[in-house]
Amino acid sequence: MGFTEKQEALVKESWKVMKQNIPEHSLRFFTLILEMAPAVKNMFPFLKDSDEIPQNNPKLKAHAFIVFKMTCDSAIQLREKGQVVLRDVPLKHLGSVHLEKGVVNSHFEVVKEALLGTIKEAVGESWSDEMGGAWGEAYDQLAATIKTQMEEEAAQPQLSSN
Repeated sequence: MGFTEKQEALVKESWKVMKQNIPEHSLRFFTLILEMAPAVKNMFPFLKDSDEIPQNNPKLKAHAFIVFKMTCDSAIQLREKGQVVLRDVPLKHLGSVHLEKGVVNSHFEVVKEALLGTIKEAVGESWSDEMGGAWGEAYDQLAATIKTQMEEEAAQPQLSSN
């Protein structure tokens, strides 16, 4: 069974709410990530040298926005095309960046939990298990696409720097 019209509508509806306050949701998103997996802090250059999550850091907001937006886009594409095709960021780049940073499967799970927690708080009473399932499926498909690119990147022969 593919991604349904209803699932796509739930993602789009909640994305409209999310977009209204990206700075707050970005901060909450990264707070949740670091609460669940404090060691990942050093993977993000904009968090590396800070003891706290910088409230007004434009890079943090931009990164969170990208994660939210790509997940929303993946939901729309799953409905329209049956697969995830990222338009704005080449998949090979995403794969190589995640590989370079040392991202592993458990990190994707942390991001998914933080994403769903952030959305649940953002939409409040509109939240439903069905909405969570729709966002979860969209994120899982996006993560699977990135993981595939990471595997392909890791399989490439590395050029010697000598």
